[in-house]
Amino acid sequence: MIKQAPNDQFEIAARNRGAMCIAGVDEVGRGPLAGPVTAAAVRLLPGRVPPGLNDSKALTAKRREALFGAIMEMCEVSIAHASVEEIDVMNILRASHLAMVRALQGLPNAPDYALIDGNLLPRDMPCKAEAIIKGDALSLSIAAASIVAKVTRDRIMVGLAQQFPGYGWDRNAGYPTKEHQLALLNLGVTAHHRRSFKPVHNILYQDKSVSS
Repeated sequence: MIKQAPNDQFEIAARNRGAMCIAGVDEVGRGPLAGPVTAAAVRLLPGRVPPGLNDSKALTAKRREALFGAIMEMCEVSIAHASVEEIDVMNILRASHLAMVRALQGLPNAPDYALIDGNLLPRDMPCKAEAIIKGDALSLSIAAASIVAKVTRDRIMVGLAQQFPGYGWDRNAGYPTKEHQLALLNLGVTAHHRRSFKPVHNILYQDKSVSS
């Protein structure tokens, strides 16, 4: 069975309800043990929609990179983050929603409607919005946002991997792979690890238990 590619049905429906400036929003980085959560907001412009947009998870890294360049060139784009500190203070769901709102607020033209990937709308939305489950596989705008967020965050983790070798962040993007979890045990916790996440918290707690 061939999976259907994302289309503009949600964007058309929003326009039919009177929306003039529509942005798709997605985030990446809820599951990793390290690094920020990154969100992107993308407004597709008439006649300037990059061909081949799809859920970032359905694309190869090479294809994502090529589409990232096309989206940045042809669309209105805003990228935002929530830091490790913010994730630990407010929890990963709230932090990812904060990054989404920041991304919307950073667009060059304030949107009057947002298509949000997921089943919950963030608090403090700057405009009307709807949440779309698996939106990155259904909406062209959200698919574009998923590509921008994924490529941006992967690049951040590659940069951090050079500063903190041994954790494999250039390969695992901070996700809890076996390599990453072994490195946590052997090399310890860095400033970029999320202390509220159980595998990191447990190592810190065990260290304190042993030393006390």
